[in-house]
Amino acid sequence: MGMSAFRRMVSCVLLLGFPASSFAADSGAAMLYARGAAWVNGAHVPASSAIFTGDLVQTRSDSGANINAPGSSITVLGDSLVQFEGSSLKVEHGGVEVATSKGVATTAGDVRVAPASNAWTEFNVTDVDGTVRIAARKGDLTVTDDNGTVTLAQGQETTRDEQSDQSDKSTDTNNKDKKKNKKRAAGAAPAAGGGVLSSPVAVGVGLAAIGGVTAWVLLQSDKPVSPSTP
Repeated sequence: MGMSAFRRMVSCVLLLGFPASSFAADSGAAMLYARGAAWVNGAHVPASSAIFTGDLVQTRSDSGANINAPGSSITVLGDSLVQFEGSSLKVEHGGVEVATSKGVATTAGDVRVAPASNAWTEFNVTDVDGTVRIAARKGDLTVTDDNGTVTLAQGQETTRDEQSDQSDKSTDTNNKDKKKNKKRAAGAAPAAGGGVLSSPVAVGVGLAAIGGVTAWVLLQSDKPVSPSTP
């Protein structure tokens, strides 16, 4: 079974004998809703698709995508390449808007951005041409790089270099090369990646469990995520 067909089948499974409540909210599965052209691991996705830990999500400059997981809503902005890691995100290029009560963190290069508490937090992270821009929309953030960790208060914005400054010229040259390579790579969809889920054995063994996870996420995402009312 091809990975694309497998994802479509998983996305359509609805509680076939497996109670969704038996699966934890941090199972590493979520639902992606494309707004225009979008790709997962280099394969074009339809309007919606299940995604799993390690999947690469890419959008064009004129498209976007929403990732809905229990307690979190993530918007992948246009012209972006983002790796979904379940409880965190990794921005390779472009940006994300994150709204979470589950402490979902975002990494861009050497910079890590995370909610300062478990309260509902909203923030933006973009990484373009080696410059990471961070905005705390609701709630405080912690921003960590090789210089240490600082708190970014609600309503504040800041920028960081994607790679830490180094006195070694050869290291600086390597960083510049990385930025150039990343900029070139941003224009093309990533190659489809093979993983555990693409193995025929894993497909057979894990289908029932993954179906239950995906059904649970589908049911949760029917309701818009919003901060809890005091």
